[in-house]
Amino acid sequence: MEWYPTLWPWMHIVGRILFSAIFITSGISHLTKTQMMAGYAQSRGAPAPTASVVLSGIMILVGGVLVLLGWHRFIGAGLIFVPVVMFAVVIHPYWREKDPMARAGEKAHFMKDLALAGAALLIACNSGAYWPMSLGG
Repeated sequence: MEWYPTLWPWMHIVGRILFSAIFITSGISHLTKTQMMAGYAQSRGAPAPTASVVLSGIMILVGGVLVLLGWHRFIGAGLIFVPVVMFAVVIHPYWREKDPMARAGEKAHFMKDLALAGAALLIACNSGAYWPMSLGG
């Protein structure tokens, strides 16, 4: 394990970059393509679709940036966790789909959202530990 102290900081920052990238890019899309995304959210039964898209976009964008920078990481992880669980339940309820192909696609999105929510919880659990190459130490 003599490689561990050398690689760990780099693995940590690369992991944060890879995890945060989806939330930063998605958050930007929520805020720049609001009407298109609100139309989709409305078609999936989301309440107050335009407001939901804007609010969730701000939450995942800010959460992604905080986790990436390693600054206020518990808050950042929480800002990611809440909307991602909502996306899974409201936008991707695969159990409502009758068509097997549509059900499979929605189930994949549902499970992806749950996996990302789980990763956000792990980040929150480790938010008080030392983070290399971060603003929070």
